[in-house]
Amino acid sequence: MCCDGSKYSEKAIRLACELARNYDSKLTLIHIVDRTRKSDILAGNEYTQILRKYAKETLKKAQNIAKKEGFDVKTVTKEGNIANEVISFSKRDKTDLIVVGSKGLGAVLKFLLGSVSSKIANHSLCSVLIVK
Repeated sequence: MCCDGSKYSEKAIRLACELARNYDSKLTLIHIVDRTRKSDILAGNEYTQILRKYAKETLKKAQNIAKKEGFDVKTVTKEGNIANEVISFSKRDKTDLIVVGSKGLGAVLKFLLGSVSSKIANHSLCSVLIVK
């Protein structure tokens, strides 16, 4: 389950919990700190530190939502290209399903980086559920 703190991400967490309950599955919450060339050009080290703090807070909030739904979840933070890191992690973790919100936090990042959910859906080896 990909978490970015957006309202779409929160809805995706709730749906992932419902699916995990129905299929007796475990959940892993992942947040990627964007560390691509484009993001590094736009921001310096202080900004990266803010993003790391935001990642921690976002995963804590997502973990609390999952806990209220009855799940003890594993959380993972990675740094790099968002779509690439999600795909790489899903391969290493042998993920069966990636659940991601249809829209992230901002139109500016979408313009600069492209649609993360589309990239994940197009390049992942497992099924991807995009939640609107």
